[in-house]
Amino acid sequence: MRIDVVTLFPEVCEPYFRASILGRSQASGTVEIACVNLRAFSSDKHRTVDDRPFGGGPGMVLMCGPVFDAVEAIESQDPRPATRILLTPQGRRLDQELASELASRQRLLIIAGHYEGFDERIRLGLKPMEISIGDYVLSGGEAAAMVLVDSVVRLLPGSLGDEGSAAEDSFSISAGESQRCLEYPQYTRPRVFREMEVPEVLMSGDHGRIDDWRKQQALERTKERRPDLLTGSDSESGDH
Repeated sequence: MRIDVVTLFPEVCEPYFRASILGRSQASGTVEIACVNLRAFSSDKHRTVDDRPFGGGPGMVLMCGPVFDAVEAIESQDPRPATRILLTPQGRRLDQELASELASRQRLLIIAGHYEGFDERIRLGLKPMEISIGDYVLSGGEAAAMVLVDSVVRLLPGSLGDEGSAAEDSFSISAGESQRCLEYPQYTRPRVFREMEVPEVLMSGDHGRIDDWRKQQALERTKERRPDLLTGSDSESGDH
């Protein structure tokens, strides 16, 4: 997969993309991630990419020209079709289902905004998929871009050391199950810490019992904390 992130502040995103799972995934060839500075596509010597909104109002709005030029130039570099993504509070909420959908694409082109917003013609002309990471406002789209890229890349085959890890994450749906659950509790050494003990079942070596315990713990935790994730009778019987 190839991922391009168009941003005014590539220096914010690049260190994160070089670290941990994202860095290893790039080194192994699983994914290619590039940050592109939107100001490189400005048409004046001041590298202007924004202007005051028509009709008045606070803040500055990103201009059409630099964004269209950036998208078209980036797409011309690779024959694979790019899924254009505009990060905006008005978009579809990012969840595990959407991350899985995006992980199946060959290429993502993410536009991270800044300032007051985008000229509406960017939405109308480029027809991007609009995505939000939550109902709150950020200073810019860089943090949202990092969240989106991380959620997608870790689902790509070869990104995680243990291919079963992603399937057991919170919000993932395991094969044969019809509902999403939060992840079960995890423990490591020492067995006893400040009078808190590891559950006996995890020390039993009985993988069937351990699997049953983990499923039950995941279900109970989800009923308590996120009953909205459950469907059918399980949701109705949980605490609300």
